[in-house]
Amino acid sequence: MKWGTAAAIAVAAVLAAGGPAAAQGPSAGPVLPNLPADQVKKPQLLTGQDVRPPEGTTADVALKVLRDGTLSVTEHVTVPGGQRLVSRVPLKVPASDDQDRVFAVRDVKTEGAATGELTGDQLVLTFTGGAGSVTYTVDGAVADQNGRQQARWQVASGFDTPLAKLTASFIAPAPQLSPVDCFAGPVGSNQRCTLAELDHAGVVRLEQNDVRPGDRVDLLVGLPAGTVPATAKFADVGLFANAFALTPPTGIAFAVLLAFLVVAAVFVWRRRRQDAGALRTAVGPVEVLLRDGDRVFFASPDGVLPGQVGTVVDETVDVVDISATVVDLAVRNYLWLAEVPGPDWQISRRNPPDEHLHDFERAVCETLLPPGTDSVLVSQLRARGGLDLRRISDAMYADVVTKRWFSRRPDTARGRLTWLGAGVFTLGLVATAVLTFTAGYALLGVAVALAGLAVVAVAALLPSRTARGRALAGQVRGLLDYLHTARPEDIPPADRELVFSRSLPYAVVLGDTERWLGAFAALNPSADGSAGLYWYGGMETEPDLRRFGARFPSFLTALDGVLTAAAAR
Repeated sequence: MKWGTAAAIAVAAVLAAGGPAAAQGPSAGPVLPNLPADQVKKPQLLTGQDVRPPEGTTADVALKVLRDGTLSVTEHVTVPGGQRLVSRVPLKVPASDDQDRVFAVRDVKTEGAATGELTGDQLVLTFTGGAGSVTYTVDGAVADQNGRQQARWQVASGFDTPLAKLTASFIAPAPQLSPVDCFAGPVGSNQRCTLAELDHAGVVRLEQNDVRPGDRVDLLVGLPAGTVPATAKFADVGLFANAFALTPPTGIAFAVLLAFLVVAAVFVWRRRRQDAGALRTAVGPVEVLLRDGDRVFFASPDGVLPGQVGTVVDETVDVVDISATVVDLAVRNYLWLAEVPGPDWQISRRNPPDEHLHDFERAVCETLLPPGTDSVLVSQLRARGGLDLRRISDAMYADVVTKRWFSRRPDTARGRLTWLGAGVFTLGLVATAVLTFTAGYALLGVAVALAGLAVVAVAALLPSRTARGRALAGQVRGLLDYLHTARPEDIPPADRELVFSRSLPYAVVLGDTERWLGAFAALNPSADGSAGLYWYGGMETEPDLRRFGARFPSFLTALDGVLTAAAAR
């Protein structure tokens, strides 16, 4: 007992003599003083570069394959204040040329500055300034493939703003996860992710820097066969869906089509503007009185006849065009007009039609005076009825095309350009059918067909009046100015009756009859040695044209009435 007590006292003495250093055990070396905070060594990568947190939006995604084959996804996203990030995750992605892989998302839960919504074939996730998280379950992520299984999910997809950095982890109830593939960039690209590997703990680690708007990060991980139930679902794309898919070639074709439509629209707009301007703008004085020594002759611009003037100006054959032609045929000695008691008017054949007449003029003569008829009263035409003016109008429309004032008949939208468009449209339909059942790219045929329809539309909207026709339309305005300003005293007396008579049909068709008759009311038609007008009977005893000027409009009214009734049938 005494020996034990003595030993304890000795040990205590030794410890007391050692002081604090003896109590702490062996020394680990000199103690360094505390360094300033800015001199503390920062963490570094193996390359020696400092580890700095990324600037901008970051995302961390945790993926876990569950025992039932579903995929649990948790996304943590941090968005700088005042900014917003929207991600559109497709739930249907191409698996092959004729199949799509279909995913289903359920049990969407959000926390913090995040919202989630399922819209059609998309999962739309929205993150506002700050940190937010979304958790959801995916059906269809695991598929059987070549004796193994494969888990697939687009870790990132459809961002509308850049993502500075994306990290992700993937785990599954399997000891071996191989192979691991990760693709980043635009849809369809083969660009590899920045980092995708399996660590020592059996966790797949993924890292991708600078994810641009619209890029996707697609992770594919191999699993041993039978690891979990395969939940993948596939939908057949179908012949038409595949053939009519929008691809770069078809996209280029539609871009070319769009450019063509823009050019065509501008071209049509300019042509219509030019055409409208030709009717509003006069080309200046038009010389219709040609002088040959002391004589004066009337000559219309570009040789246009009274019956053609109206069609050139308004693109239609009207009753007044036919009435003016009747008067012109009388002035040119093919018909004879005479006022008879009633009052009535007689139309007689003076000379048979010859090679100098146009087809529409021949049609006028034969419509009013059929073979075997040399004379007819206007009242008889009214009583007879049944005048067929279609031959006259058809000949007039054809004549303005023959004279190259119009590129096609102005009463129809069908011309060479129309038939060209119809041919292109038909070619497009055939190409669409052939490409649908062969090489695909059927939208190329659709683009050609649409181009054909555009050509047909251009043909319908494009004015049919040619440059020559537009020039003549401007000259007609000059002709009207002549009718407004011409005076008998400016014309030699020997030529006044002829100039008056040759100009009268143009005054009729241009609606200037009364002014023209009034201007020449004092003209003595007997000055040339023959009584009355050489082409109009019943006024032989008149010393001037005043009575003619009062009665001639009645003739025009009666004739117009007969022709109007015939056109209405």
